[in-house]
Amino acid sequence: MHRHVRPSSGDPARDVVVVGGGIVGLAVAWHAAAAGLTVVVLDPAPGDGAAHAAAGMLAPVTEADFGEEEALRLHLAGAARWPGFAAALQDATGADVGLRDAGTLTVAYDTDDLAVLRRVLRLHAEHGLGSHELTTADARRCEPLLGPRLAGAAWAPGDHAVDPRATCAALRRAVERSPGCAVVPRAVVGLERDASGRVTGARDGSGRVHRAGAVVVAAGWESGALVAEVPEVRVPTRPVKGQTLRLDAGPDLGLEHVVRGLVQGRPVYVVPRDPVPDGARAGHREIVVGATSEENPDDRRATAGGVFALLRDARALVPGLDEAALVDVTPRARPATPDNLPLVGATDVAGLHVATGHGRNGVLLAPVTADAVVAGLTGTTLPDDVAAALVPARPDRFGPRALPPAAEPRVARHDGPHLAHNPGFGPRAATSTTPATPR
Repeated sequence: MHRHVRPSSGDPARDVVVVGGGIVGLAVAWHAAAAGLTVVVLDPAPGDGAAHAAAGMLAPVTEADFGEEEALRLHLAGAARWPGFAAALQDATGADVGLRDAGTLTVAYDTDDLAVLRRVLRLHAEHGLGSHELTTADARRCEPLLGPRLAGAAWAPGDHAVDPRATCAALRRAVERSPGCAVVPRAVVGLERDASGRVTGARDGSGRVHRAGAVVVAAGWESGALVAEVPEVRVPTRPVKGQTLRLDAGPDLGLEHVVRGLVQGRPVYVVPRDPVPDGARAGHREIVVGATSEENPDDRRATAGGVFALLRDARALVPGLDEAALVDVTPRARPATPDNLPLVGATDVAGLHVATGHGRNGVLLAPVTADAVVAGLTGTTLPDDVAAALVPARPDRFGPRALPPAAEPRVARHDGPHLAHNPGFGPRAATSTTPATPR
């Protein structure tokens, strides 16, 4: 790892430039500031990327997928860091980030969906994960708002949720309160290197160069393009678009648990926040509905079919959602990689670190990613189990760029066999927009 961080004597540059002000970049910046480094975060719209759409599920169990043991170990390590991360952030800012530890219900709409759920539960059992099947009667006792037609259910007590928008706001506040640190709303268009090849800063759209002892690229799906001018490093990120809906539910819709499920093979999730404690909306709560996943660009445009599909399937599981107000539709692109694992840590180029490619799990993995990147910046060590879990996320695994950026083959717009065979409760299940009505 490249342990030299501080600029040369007399250089007014900061210790670290973080390119990207999403939940990952802000978490890295905050942990770097806590380690005594000065940091500037550059992003044209901090907090407005994938995390702005994310529901915030911390779900290593219900996101587990077949053939992805390395991802599972990493996700479990990420989930384990969240309680301490949330508590420290609240201590630093006074902000409640909405961490809810009420557990997750997974429900099956029909018998075919139940067969898939039981197959997934067998996978959980093989890995010793904390989940078990429930009868529909037990599921309704746990969550009385579930619909009348369900074939089965499962319970994952350790899968929780957090509010990503509140977390990003708190992280930005924590960074800006740290001595010598700032969040600057500027887009980065390139990286700066010195004669030795070391990355020494980032260049924004106005031509200003922000110099630093190290640069961390955490720019989501755009990270690959930013690193393209560094041929020794390959960061193959691509956008995978998703859409989420936010509902305003009144006091009568007291949903208490994350509800995930399959409705005739289509995945959907319903994630409640804590109720508003006082004011004009006292007792109301936000409910996030999602699960679309499309190999499409980040055009920030919602599709009618996607919105329809989400509402159709969510109300099949929780019919009371019909009474909630639809107040927000948020399309954003997640940063995906060819092997569905992130790229985290120091690259083979001095001064260049990456924290990107987290796919659907940027919120879950933000704290452990921050720990890993700051360990690389400062030359400190991680606990053995965390370090082992992060090995598959090493940033050199795709090798150097073999061709100039313009000639590089386009990454195939699929996730290999997983998209076709994914059972629906794991990370890459695509939501159908076929306008069928659950029977």
